[in-house]
Amino acid sequence: RRRAMTNTAVVKKKSTGFWVRRVLLYAVLVIIGVVMVIPFLWMLSTSLKEQYDAVKIPPVWIPPVPQWDNYVKLFTEQPMLQFILNTLKIVFFVVIGQLFFSSLAAYSFARIPFKGRSVVFFFYIGTLMVPGQVTMIPTYLMFAKAGLTDNHLALILPAFFSAFGVFLLRQFFMSLPKELEEAAEIDGCNPFTTYWRIMLPLVVPAMLTLGVFTLMNTWNDYMGPLIYLSTPEKFTMTLGIAYFKGVYTTQWNLVMAGSIVSVIPILVAYLCAQKYFIEGIAFSGVKEIGRASCRER
Repeated sequence: RRRAMTNTAVVKKKSTGFWVRRVLLYAVLVIIGVVMVIPFLWMLSTSLKEQYDAVKIPPVWIPPVPQWDNYVKLFTEQPMLQFILNTLKIVFFVVIGQLFFSSLAAYSFARIPFKGRSVVFFFYIGTLMVPGQVTMIPTYLMFAKAGLTDNHLALILPAFFSAFGVFLLRQFFMSLPKELEEAAEIDGCNPFTTYWRIMLPLVVPAMLTLGVFTLMNTWNDYMGPLIYLSTPEKFTMTLGIAYFKGVYTTQWNLVMAGSIVSVIPILVAYLCAQKYFIEGIAFSGVKEIGRASCRER
């Protein structure tokens, strides 16, 4: 009986310690979450204020009278809809191009043996160490000589090639079993067919993750459009929001309204793709392998 009572006490003690650690963990996570959400709440609050309320000290968190017409002014004072369409166009081609070329290069580095493969990959990944400011002027001069300044192609074409995207997808391709390629070769697949029909469907989680990262970087890009675009009709949304920042004054309520609108597509993309962030390659391979036979296609 004494031993049983001792065991019960030990179990209760461990259970109490477990719940204390769990409560502390959730408390820390809640605090971190609140700290991260505060800037977004302030952005939403400011987007519904009058201009004088947006710069008032001490700050006013809740607008006395919400100014919903700030979102109307956002689209009437500037051609914001055209800016959004320009940005969507650039984002669409950049995401599609980067996913295709990055996956193609990653598959080559991971699965196709050729002389000097490791050296080429090392130097290609080494470009991640080069700051963008170093290549900014040479890249601009190159596109200026090619007559591509003030053109969306100057923002689309360079974004097709991403060392980070190649590195990310290469790691996923290397984790796939070699037997898949051997089975595809027996089925009569050439290397490109094996890549396109067998291997590519297995890295969908990584592709979607890279797609979301690419969408975020391209959608929020300010320096690129500022350098290459000069015609207002071709401006992106980041440049459109900057219109409300003048020399002597800044319409912070409209800037925040534009920021709220700019966050929506990124939030939607993340919510649609978040389940793939935690999906494993093994599960994806088992799920897709039955549909990937070259003979059946």
